[in-house]
Amino acid sequence: MALPAHVRLVEVGPRDGLQNEQRPVGVADKVRLVDDLTVAGLEYVEVGSFVSPAWVPQMAGSAEVFAGIRRQPGVVYAALTPNMKGFEAAMAAGVEEVAVFAAASEAFSRKNLNCSIAESLARFVPVLDAARARGVRVRGYVSCVLGCPYEGEVAPQQVAAVAGELFAMGCYEVSLGDTIGTGTAGKTRALFEVVGRAIPRERLAGHFHDTYGQALANVYASLLEGIAVFDSSVAGLGGCPYARGASGNVASEDVLYLLDGLGIHTGIELQALIAAGERICAVLGRDNGSRVARARRGA
Repeated sequence: MALPAHVRLVEVGPRDGLQNEQRPVGVADKVRLVDDLTVAGLEYVEVGSFVSPAWVPQMAGSAEVFAGIRRQPGVVYAALTPNMKGFEAAMAAGVEEVAVFAAASEAFSRKNLNCSIAESLARFVPVLDAARARGVRVRGYVSCVLGCPYEGEVAPQQVAAVAGELFAMGCYEVSLGDTIGTGTAGKTRALFEVVGRAIPRERLAGHFHDTYGQALANVYASLLEGIAVFDSSVAGLGGCPYARGASGNVASEDVLYLLDGLGIHTGIELQALIAAGERICAVLGRDNGSRVARARRGA
């Protein structure tokens, strides 16, 4: 299969990246991050999530962030909304696209969502119905698609079943997440081969963590399977509080460098993206997780 000519990067740094950082990040710094990312050319940014601050303190103030960003034409500014309360709050904040997430592992679902997979999917029905009534697009996430910290191996057929439910409910796109970063290229290709029978490949995305250093290999394996949408996080920010030892998302800078080297168009300017990552890392007081960014500064 020929490689895609164009790839869309879904930037999840402001939400998935920041939500597990221990140092509080103020609204102004979050706004600056989102604006930096869109100036760099990203056309899809997950800005925040509308969840209880008791569960995810770092996401408090998402409405204020949406109010403060300089919206660029043609850019999607999305938010995670796990329930109707979150959805209504997102609508009040002017969010134009939302996301819901489920797990491919029963144990992970209970640890992360405090309910079974079936119960979590049932919770999304009113969200999808309300979104459809308002003309709001909904994106779906499935976690633990290539391994679970509690159950180990996860069957591709189980992933296909959960992803298929989300797609049937009305999610226009379903992102498959290697939450603990244990996936390898062969397993990634096998996963998309199975899930691709249930959902058109142009409606699937890849979301890889770099715990075992396999994220870029998995991105390339996905490209070979015709996948043309990838979630990534500037400076490699992020992790998973329910997956012990899981490192951050694959760095947007590193994915972009790979895609540029393959001649695949994204519309994103690498040096501007590196600058965005360096600025937020300075705020966080942490080193940049992007190898490309570190190489470009001589680190």
